[in-house]
Amino acid sequence: MDFWPEFMASSWGREFVAGGVGGVAGIISGYPLDTLRIRQQQSSKSGSAFTILRRMLAVEGPASLYRGMAAPLASVTFQNAMVFQIYAILSRSFDSSVPLEEPPSYRGVALGGVGTGAVQSLLLSPVELIKIRLQLQQSTSGPITLAKTILRSEGLKGIYKGLTITVLRDAPAHGLYFWTYEYVRERLHPGCRKSGEETLKTMLVAGGLAGVSSWVVCYPLDVVKTRLQQGGHGAYEGIADCFHKSIAQEGYGVLWRGLGTAVARAFVVNGAIFAAYEVALRCLFPQLTSADVVTGDLSKKPKQDALKIHKE
Repeated sequence: MDFWPEFMASSWGREFVAGGVGGVAGIISGYPLDTLRIRQQQSSKSGSAFTILRRMLAVEGPASLYRGMAAPLASVTFQNAMVFQIYAILSRSFDSSVPLEEPPSYRGVALGGVGTGAVQSLLLSPVELIKIRLQLQQSTSGPITLAKTILRSEGLKGIYKGLTITVLRDAPAHGLYFWTYEYVRERLHPGCRKSGEETLKTMLVAGGLAGVSSWVVCYPLDVVKTRLQQGGHGAYEGIADCFHKSIAQEGYGVLWRGLGTAVARAFVVNGAIFAAYEVALRCLFPQLTSADVVTGDLSKKPKQDALKIHKE
């Protein structure tokens, strides 16, 4: 009975909860665009995002845009919380020369992001596999039923199909992701990395640009990952084979199909994630700035304006 109050009293507990809040905000705000992106990547015959949207609404109904959302939504609290907590630790570990009272260096931020992306792929890969297959099918089976079917027919190896390409995609992408966010927020609001008192506009813009930059860099790998995980026996023998067959059949443009939809989604989703995360930290730590939470410094006296998000 005492676990929850004690958990919330620790910086780790509040980081976990704030990360979960950010993850939920990101899933809800961007899931319809994610469904359109997946269908664009599946086939050259799928058409533009607007064509797919009209067809889905007419044939499958509005609910089809949210098909498969239960799988990432169920895991996103732990996944996103884990990402932010691991990043907070690794960004310090990779550059221990920076004093704890100062924000992590950009080098530590980038390397910490790379490590975070690699670690979180272990959880994300099976969740995305189930999500992708639900988004591409027109039946109404749920994520648990599908997971059981995959385990029964393909075993544990089937659930983790696409793990290697997920790591290759997420490790460098997360390094650029966190670096871009920290750099842009500091440029837009000088000193905010230490004070934690940037505007809501800064959070949204910095988070959105971080998402866009990371997606542009990793997008060809994401297209290959979608094709490897979408199912079908013997379609591709591996990452290199998927690259080769996709380009041979559809040209190099296939590696960028759906990028516009992905970029639009990335800006919305990641702006929401970082804004929700930062605001949640202020609500959970009303006496401290977000920079104090990252450093683990809980000894400072209460600050009356720590909850304040400056307005321009």
